[in-house]
Amino acid sequence: MKTSAPLINRRQMIARAATTAAALALGKQFAPLLAAPEKRRFKIGACDWSIGKQGDVSGMELAKKIGLDGLQVSLGTEADDMKLRKKELQQQYLEVAKKHEVEVASLAIGELNNIPYKSDPRTEQWVSDSIDVCQGLGTKVILLAFFHKNDVKRDQAGTDEVVRRLKKVAPKAEKAGVILGFESWLSAEEHLDIIQRVGSSAVQVYYDVANSTQMGYDIYKEIRWLGRKHICEFHMKENGFLLGQGKVDFQKVREAMDEIGYTGWMQIEGAVPSGQPMFESYVANRKFLRTVFKEG
Repeated sequence: MKTSAPLINRRQMIARAATTAAALALGKQFAPLLAAPEKRRFKIGACDWSIGKQGDVSGMELAKKIGLDGLQVSLGTEADDMKLRKKELQQQYLEVAKKHEVEVASLAIGELNNIPYKSDPRTEQWVSDSIDVCQGLGTKVILLAFFHKNDVKRDQAGTDEVVRRLKKVAPKAEKAGVILGFESWLSAEEHLDIIQRVGSSAVQVYYDVANSTQMGYDIYKEIRWLGRKHICEFHMKENGFLLGQGKVDFQKVREAMDEIGYTGWMQIEGAVPSGQPMFESYVANRKFLRTVFKEG
């Protein structure tokens, strides 16, 4: 039998409206704290090599224990033939990531520091294949490392060869929606010169706040100058200090990132004081970043 809805008086209506308004205000107040990781403006991860899990799928579980949103994973090494190119290993990463509710944040080819992209022909295939790996893992950024033997600072011939190689592979990256992130000792101006010479939106800067500070660059100006258009991701790093206790002013980094409208991943690298345990240091670093880069 159908019944009519009970009538309510004016006092009850006002009370209900006040309760609803209070609930909405409370929800708005705490929404950033309760936001699901996939809805966060800033996602915090770590480099797998920094937590002692380079190329190790168990790094995903460790990332979860630290309280991270995900992990930047290594493509591999010369010794293991860039093992993440294997489909079965990619599937393992995806399964473990799903199990522990974390993400494969981005990809990195750190071996380029030892086997230089600027000179070794094998590296061209590695970079090309890494785009396919990104698609397999459902991630969008590949860190190309230009340090040690691959350093292009004051190396015009090496820089010219890198530009030539990037021009060849950039169309594939563009088509796949993948970004090739250039991390090096170069200044913002030097990075932008390479980007302009390559002429592709698929080549951007992977910005490391500690490296650039070490080089004496004004990182807060550089972040603003490069802008969201040219920065694909950040390394949040200190050498020998916890984040917030070294040379980098992370509040000023936040202000610069706000100005350019940056949203996305930041990966913790280093930031473990001498003699201190990695796990506790990374928990502290993660908590610090969540304080500075709180949502809203």
